[in-house]
Amino acid sequence: MARKDASRGTLNSLPAGGSMSVHAFVFPGQGSQSVGMGQALNEAFASSRAVFQEVDEALGDHLSRLMFSGDADELTRTENAQPALFAVSLAAVRALESEGGFKLADKAALVAGHSLGEYSALAAASTLGIAEGARLLRLRGQAMQRAVPAGEGGMAALLGVDAAQARSICDEASQGETLEIANDNGGGQIVVSGVMSAIDRAIVVAKEHGIKRAVKLPVSAPFHSSLMAPAAREMEEALATATLNPPSIPVIANVTAAKVTDPAVIRDLLVKQVTGKVRWRESVQTMVAMGVTNMHELGAGKVLCGLARRIAPELATSNAGTPAEIEALLKAL
Repeated sequence: MARKDASRGTLNSLPAGGSMSVHAFVFPGQGSQSVGMGQALNEAFASSRAVFQEVDEALGDHLSRLMFSGDADELTRTENAQPALFAVSLAAVRALESEGGFKLADKAALVAGHSLGEYSALAAASTLGIAEGARLLRLRGQAMQRAVPAGEGGMAALLGVDAAQARSICDEASQGETLEIANDNGGGQIVVSGVMSAIDRAIVVAKEHGIKRAVKLPVSAPFHSSLMAPAAREMEEALATATLNPPSIPVIANVTAAKVTDPAVIRDLLVKQVTGKVRWRESVQTMVAMGVTNMHELGAGKVLCGLARRIAPELATSNAGTPAEIEALLKAL
């Protein structure tokens, strides 16, 4: 159980009104991408259209064209998927703000994102500019892919396990090779990351231990493991010159599952995040302990709200990545 934050009172800064709801906004990570995402937002809202144009200009290519009608395999490439998911999330944020006539900080007590989604959360909280966030994520994707030659590393999802069981499987299957917990997603879902031969052994060991399901993930590198150290060094260099402002909304960081507001600390945690574990289960528990009652996933897919319902069934959840979902969320806020 997450420790209650002593600063829970800071969440009481939401506008006075009839509702006692406390809202957190969360942002998805890699795996939520699909061709066609964001197109309806682009067509419906000028504010969303401006986001896609800004990202295209920042990257010097037509990423939006790839997102709306391109090749699925090309979109799934890490260097494309990361800024693309960021763009859709920020397009949803801007649509919500422009249609609702408010800033997200007026409604949100906390923001958080899963892996690359942390950059979306930081941009939503005005810590990062949209153009800078897109450029950092393009570099992040390229650096992560460069860190380990294709085919040498991978990831696997273990379903129906807790953290202790996953660590035991890693210890047994590693045989001196790198194999680590990459994501503690909650609801019995843990992702491990490492050398491909160790991943293959982990799947066998998990089945021998009667684990419900163990499946290799269709990813091109062992993300969120110590094998990503070369990528972390590249990101440290890039983030050293990036402009990071104090967030207008407190952010729950992946690697600490705790609230962070200091730009210097945020910069350091973004570097550590490349090799560190995504502590999503604990992050959701932290939000609940801090008084959050409603969680809204902005952008592509519905993965995070699905996880949240298993971690904290008492949370009310919603998704907003289409014009109809934006309108529904505005009525609920």
